[in-house]
Amino acid sequence: MAKENAPAAAGVNRAKMYQLALFPLNNGATNVYFVLILSYVAQFGSSVLKLGMFASIMVTVMRVFDAVTDPIIGALMDRTSTKIGKFRPFMIIGSAIMALSVIALYILTPLIPESVMWLRYVAFIVFYAIWVIGYTFQTSVTRAGQTVLTNDPNQRPLFTIFNTVGSMLGMGVMQFLIPMIKNSYNILDEAGKVVTSGYARPELYRIITPIGIAVSVALTVLAIIGIAKKDRPEFYGLGGGAQEKVKVSEYMEIIRHNKPMQRLMVAGAGCKLALAIATNTTVLLALYGILMGNYDSLYLPMMILGYVFAVPFFLLSVRTSQKLGQKASLTRYVAVALVSYVGVLALLILSNNQNPSMMLSFPFNGGGAINLYTVLFILFFGLGYGAYYATADMPIPMVADCSDYETYRSGKYIPGIMGTLFSLVDKLVSSLAQTLVAFLFLLFAGLSELPTDATPYSPGIKTAVIVMFCVIPMLAWAATLWAMKGYSLTGAKMKEIQKVNSARRQGIAEGMSVEEAMKEWPGKE
Repeated sequence: MAKENAPAAAGVNRAKMYQLALFPLNNGATNVYFVLILSYVAQFGSSVLKLGMFASIMVTVMRVFDAVTDPIIGALMDRTSTKIGKFRPFMIIGSAIMALSVIALYILTPLIPESVMWLRYVAFIVFYAIWVIGYTFQTSVTRAGQTVLTNDPNQRPLFTIFNTVGSMLGMGVMQFLIPMIKNSYNILDEAGKVVTSGYARPELYRIITPIGIAVSVALTVLAIIGIAKKDRPEFYGLGGGAQEKVKVSEYMEIIRHNKPMQRLMVAGAGCKLALAIATNTTVLLALYGILMGNYDSLYLPMMILGYVFAVPFFLLSVRTSQKLGQKASLTRYVAVALVSYVGVLALLILSNNQNPSMMLSFPFNGGGAINLYTVLFILFFGLGYGAYYATADMPIPMVADCSDYETYRSGKYIPGIMGTLFSLVDKLVSSLAQTLVAFLFLLFAGLSELPTDATPYSPGIKTAVIVMFCVIPMLAWAATLWAMKGYSLTGAKMKEIQKVNSARRQGIAEGMSVEEAMKEWPGKE
């Protein structure tokens, strides 16, 4: 057997490069639906199904439901052992459930006539809830499965960059394609102004649904290939046969003693809330389409610029993680994002709908010449977006560190519950995103429905955008920095943890019991 795929008892568990590159595509597969559902379902429910603000409220309700199902599925995962492993069944089942439910939601539900509107409400809730279960099945694997992929402190930070690449393949493809497809469904007046947005047309969702499903299934298949040789009992914790079944009643006691996990929950929730608000489709539509007056010429260039700025931060964050640990990398680049967005905040406050020199401008598709305002905005936004996009998924591999710490501390291997308890808090906080968007547009602009690119400019919309695009993310990053201040899993600590766990695995492989190995190589808090 090749050294890189040798059982963990032989030493540090390392992954081959193709495994590191392919398994994180599982996150890309689910992020297809993060865009397809979480970014557009409120707009779909409000504008296509005519459910009004109910659709935005249901996004929050279902996100809470999603969070509540996480620990249940995590506990189920920890108890699962099949011929195809612990993790792959959840990937396959989750992908199938999501595909079928999104077809029912986006393609079948609009066929219900308005004369039986109550049935639209019921169908929206039921199909959305089924999709949530499938989403939880597959997303849970990303955090839990990485524990078997590698525990090498030099390899694990690479998960972040491959995870981000996978996320971009899923999320980025959909973010790029949907606005382009949407434009072909806009209804224009004689002057060429949008009177009915493509987002309000059911035809759009009939096109983007099969595209999204195809991309997600393809990424899922590649992710399954990536984890296949690692999804075996010899890579589970201290060794397959030595795993102790953990009672449900013990879970909260475990989390109570796992202080790093508690702090990571706060940091992860802060990062996710910042990303969910600042990249929300309606917020970006209001920023580029209503405040800056040209959504079609600004959205894609700014998205591409953000990705370009993110590349060097990906490389820097991995290098920092390998040298100083993932905690140091996360805090360093979140701080860069926070400082940079001070500049973005100032520029948005100064923006003037009546003065072209104080708005974003590109020399194509109806725009004007690039002005100083645009140059400064690109600089501050690029640095901030690049830094926070590179760190947005960094808490995911840090969950594996916390899981390894739990094995080090108590001898228990529970990656499913560790990952899903983390995502429970993550999702409960990020569930506020869509409701906050709807509420703040109502509070500041008096809008009873989400705005589209046909909505006229108002000072209230500008205030709402500034709060959501800048203020809330900045507060979330500040919370992340506070949480990480007391996070104990530094680079040096993780090396100690892996050394002790490796010695225990070797001892158990040679005939020791778990209790004997724990006594021989005790962990230090």
